[in-house]
Amino acid sequence: MSLPKVDLTKPQYDQSTYLNRAKHFFLVTNPLNVFATNDELERAKRIVHDYRAGKDVPECKSVEELWAAKYLYDSAFHPETGEKMILFGRMSAQVPMNTLITGLMMTFYKTTPAVVFWQWANQTFNALVNYTNRSGSTPLSTTQLASSYVMATGGALGTALTLNRLAKNMRPIYGRLVPLAAVAAANCINIPMMRNNELKDGILLTDENNNSLECQSKTAAVQGISSVVLSRIGMACPGMILTPVAVQYLTNKGFFKRYPWANTPIQLGLVGAILIFATPLGCALFSQTASINVSSLEPEIQEKVKAKNSDLQVVYYNKGL
Repeated sequence: MSLPKVDLTKPQYDQSTYLNRAKHFFLVTNPLNVFATNDELERAKRIVHDYRAGKDVPECKSVEELWAAKYLYDSAFHPETGEKMILFGRMSAQVPMNTLITGLMMTFYKTTPAVVFWQWANQTFNALVNYTNRSGSTPLSTTQLASSYVMATGGALGTALTLNRLAKNMRPIYGRLVPLAAVAAANCINIPMMRNNELKDGILLTDENNNSLECQSKTAAVQGISSVVLSRIGMACPGMILTPVAVQYLTNKGFFKRYPWANTPIQLGLVGAILIFATPLGCALFSQTASINVSSLEPEIQEKVKAKNSDLQVVYYNKGL
């Protein structure tokens, strides 16, 4: 049976609304894809490649099955190079890995050795994700990756240790919120460092039909990277705020005195339950294909855009994740 024509270069859902972006990222970050076997991944790859080549794909009886194969393929293979990505660096691994690291970061937050270890673990995982999802056309250099890793780790540790000292004389809940501040500080360092080339050279602009305007804007790069930083912090906030509040409430009620073994499982369970929703909802805060008014661009870039198309009022760019 021949399937209707579907454009697999675009998401399944129109990305102009928040709800549709959320639906898209629920599929992209689906943690169940971590358990897909190599045979299942290769089958999805074959289906996508055959369909794009105009061949029949008898394995798919419906458009829904085709999209399922596409999202499974995207969960494991790099979109530009086509290489199979490292398991723990895939978007589908974000929820389980962040559940483990974040939950333990918030459980063992009082002693300096624990703070150092778990902040290091978190930034090591972030570096792995950044490396796995690096651009195929402008890959991260070893120096850039190492510098970002060292500075983000240093920023997170400095923030956590400093705030831990300040929080000793405050209410316990403030100490429990220190890991969130450290994660936010690290994101503010790590993401701009990783995308320093865009801040220096600008980000490629296109028209509404994705046609290149052959010019790059630093202003658009700043806007895009800022939205990614806010999105990453937004992903972390629900789990790293609601979990400490709930745990502190149980502590005040004496729950953990009666059941001391329950502390870590409860924190991991709460973080995991929240991250299943917070991760895709945070990714969806801003459209992947962002827009900016031509009048907001640098004067020289405005001239280049007008030279290409004098009627353009808005241009677009890929903000990244």
